[in-house]
Amino acid sequence: MSVADVPGRIDELRAKLRRHNHAYYVLDQPSIPDADYDALYRELEALETANPGLVTPDSPTQRVGTPPASLFGSVRHKAAMFSLDNAESPADLDAWAEKVERSLGRVPQGFVCELKIDGAAVSLTYENGVLTRAATRGDGSVGEDITANVRTIKSVPLKTMTDAPAVMEIRGELYMPVSEFERLNEEQAAAGDQVYINPRNMAAGSVRQKDPAITASRKLAIWTYQIGYQEGGPAFATHWDSVEYLRELGFPYNPVSARVADIEEAKRFVLESEKTRHGEGGLDYQTDGVVIKVDSLAEQDELGYTARAPRWAIAYKFPPEERTTTLLEIMINVGRTGNVTPFARLDPVFVGGANVGMATLHNEKELQRKDVRVGDTVIVRRAGDVIPEVVGPVLSERKGKPRIWRMPATCPFCGHPIITPDGEARAKCTGGFSCPSRLREWLFYFASRGGMDIEGLGYKTVDLLLQEGLIKDAADIYSLTPADLLGREGWGEVSTNNLISAIEASKDRPVPRLLTALGINLVGPTVSNTLVREFRSIDRLAAASAADIAAIDGIGAEIARSVTGWFADETNAGLIDRLRRAGLRFEEPELEGERSDLLAGITLVITGTLEGFSREEAKVAAEQAGAKVTGSVSKNTTALVAGANAGTKLAKAESLGIQVVDEPTFVALLESGPAVL
Repeated sequence: MSVADVPGRIDELRAKLRRHNHAYYVLDQPSIPDADYDALYRELEALETANPGLVTPDSPTQRVGTPPASLFGSVRHKAAMFSLDNAESPADLDAWAEKVERSLGRVPQGFVCELKIDGAAVSLTYENGVLTRAATRGDGSVGEDITANVRTIKSVPLKTMTDAPAVMEIRGELYMPVSEFERLNEEQAAAGDQVYINPRNMAAGSVRQKDPAITASRKLAIWTYQIGYQEGGPAFATHWDSVEYLRELGFPYNPVSARVADIEEAKRFVLESEKTRHGEGGLDYQTDGVVIKVDSLAEQDELGYTARAPRWAIAYKFPPEERTTTLLEIMINVGRTGNVTPFARLDPVFVGGANVGMATLHNEKELQRKDVRVGDTVIVRRAGDVIPEVVGPVLSERKGKPRIWRMPATCPFCGHPIITPDGEARAKCTGGFSCPSRLREWLFYFASRGGMDIEGLGYKTVDLLLQEGLIKDAADIYSLTPADLLGREGWGEVSTNNLISAIEASKDRPVPRLLTALGINLVGPTVSNTLVREFRSIDRLAAASAADIAAIDGIGAEIARSVTGWFADETNAGLIDRLRRAGLRFEEPELEGERSDLLAGITLVITGTLEGFSREEAKVAAEQAGAKVTGSVSKNTTALVAGANAGTKLAKAESLGIQVVDEPTFVALLESGPAVL
């Protein structure tokens, strides 16, 4: 960029940032993903740093936030609520730590690491331990009075548990639990109302409702993280001491936090937090990074602040999970159950740690509701290993009249009609397994880790076997011989023998795995386990009536119709007979010992290492006593059985207020029933 172009680019960036700030903070309608906003902000910051004479007081870099909206009264914070500088790599953390050390003239005494909650910042004022005011962050100096709404949030104390200082301002982050967000969005969509993009936006919108009853219905929660201002009360040497005091007063402070000795330990905390961001038993709230703070309050004072951020803290941001790009084309895929799913071909973009060129659009109704069109600039989301999805269009970037997409009348793979059954959202190909797309997807699913777990039988191998006419359905897999593969490109003696061995080993997979692999609509791993626990064999399940299946707790009529309809189909009956003759396991042995209803209605999660049981033994013992045992913690969990090294499931149980029991209590529960809880 030439010197002459710099002032114009600075003005352009400021105008864009002001527009996006207004949309985000005042209208609660974010116009671009955070990562794109951060990129614009960093560019402006770099240009202003290189050209200090062009810095103006009204530049977005010279203020903490944006003015409050006029709907609520204004509140001036007793101490400013600052933003945080960002780090995006371990090298950024090293550079920040070195800067802290240079400023202090010594190595800091330690750090505190806290998950960066993706919610809405709030300041809570307490006078003599009683909540008197709650305010949004606003521009950092003045926020909006949201006291009436915040008083409805149950995790916000109306009065402290013990005597408190004369005046305190507590900083926190309001958030909407992901489980609650999903439930509310289902209700919103069913009613034809606005569906929120993510829990953060819904949390921000919920605390700014005119009617506090609406806020109360949204079931928000809070994590507090700092004493922003204090008159009277105890003095603290460290930030960690201050948050321990907050806990004593009854404020929720995230247990997934740590006091660490140096920046290397902080980087390990960041790495572990990113790994568990989307893992099984993950947290019921969104995080987008880790905040790292100098622990010593004296050192914090010594380091001070810049115009917008403390020098003693930094936010490490996880790789962005939402970016914008161009939707080039809308295509369709026929899945293993015949469902026809539209997907987007995108101008490739790096999001969520990977380059994304394709993203799901779910179904035609959802695509139309979002008003996504070919040629639109769209927001793409990729969270962990979840399939990338198009969140929606950026309407402010739409030019002209881009083409509205419609579902084709016939399947492009097999030529059969595509229909949308009454009452269903998804279209279906009517070609059955004569549709090569459906057959390919089903065979891959059958052999996948969640099904028969046949290592080496991925898409590439499935495509080869289909193209060469070696298989036509799943039963044909068990007729393959080394001679069918040896000598083909990429298939030597070792790879061939490995695949044949993996196919042979899969014959003894547990019955629920086989039932899952069959690809029956609505029958995934959880339903399969429930059905097999009840019927113990594929044959008894196939002979069961819809009424018998629907009567099972957690199943219902829709799943029952799907199961009985699948087994009634002649082609499927023939497949079952051939799989039986191939030697697959069709029956599970009865559970040893007498089953009881002692723990009927109890849902347990078992985690960590137990001394007297293996994990599977503990699960069997609980199920024999009538309990339901699940793999992840949710609001429906009765108790978490926690052994040594319990990990993230323990943290989630604590965050949801789920009862945690140790091994002796678990043994007592098996012997005496729910009374011990």
